[in-house]
Amino acid sequence: MAFFTVFGNPVAHSLSPQIHDAFAAQHGLGIRYLPSLTSAGQFRRAVSDFFYCGGAGANVTVPFKESAYELVTHLTTRAAKARAVNTLIPLGFGQLLGDNTDGIGLITDLRVNCHQQLNQRAVVLLGAGGAARGALHALLEQPVASITVVNRTIARAEELAQDSQDSRVTACAFDALAITSGALVINATSISLTDKSGTASLPIATAELAKATCAYDMMYGAEPTVFMQQARSAGVTNVFDGLGMLVEQAAVAFKIWHDVQQLNTPQVIASLREKLKCK
Repeated sequence: MAFFTVFGNPVAHSLSPQIHDAFAAQHGLGIRYLPSLTSAGQFRRAVSDFFYCGGAGANVTVPFKESAYELVTHLTTRAAKARAVNTLIPLGFGQLLGDNTDGIGLITDLRVNCHQQLNQRAVVLLGAGGAARGALHALLEQPVASITVVNRTIARAEELAQDSQDSRVTACAFDALAITSGALVINATSISLTDKSGTASLPIATAELAKATCAYDMMYGAEPTVFMQQARSAGVTNVFDGLGMLVEQAAVAFKIWHDVQQLNTPQVIASLREKLKCK
């Protein structure tokens, strides 16, 4: 039986074991996928021990994606651009390939599950951290018209825009944000994770947010996230969370590890959605 894990802290809440078990059931594969709680000081050792003991593959979640980027011996192009790794593939002889499937998971969810058109679409990307970086480079591979990176600290947004080396990307602060009518707004900030009260909101003028036709939060939960609630209050008609992104990025990793081509991701998304509602 092949062994897999996800490294994180915290990690007990991770849906990755359920997702990969569901994919394995679709193909009649016997796998064992368990979460691995570790720390910043022990992360490198934990990864080394896992693969030394025969681990067949691993995922990496917060806060270790940047650490995994520094750890691996080889990188895929998309991981190199994102400067973060969420999927580890053993190559033998102590070598590890690092991949980042978050970006492609986001694009697949937007296009396939959320039915969003990206061709010549104006995109507003909220945040300038690791999640935003991974999303930005994936979006730039699509024929979007423009991407505005918005952040509380304008310098970080400007750094990300400049680093993209793409004329379609600009940066601005929240108080200077002017949203193009029909835009897609993606939340890559941590507000939906850090605000447990559900009362906070991003400093976006309601009139500006109302110009968007789709709001997407890369986070997810049993209830609509803070950003989703803010978007709905502004009158945005299409509002989605990131559960589909989570499943779609996992599907890419699963296909790499198991060399399979087809997975029924909508079935897994629907099943997880029901389980979240029952909690």
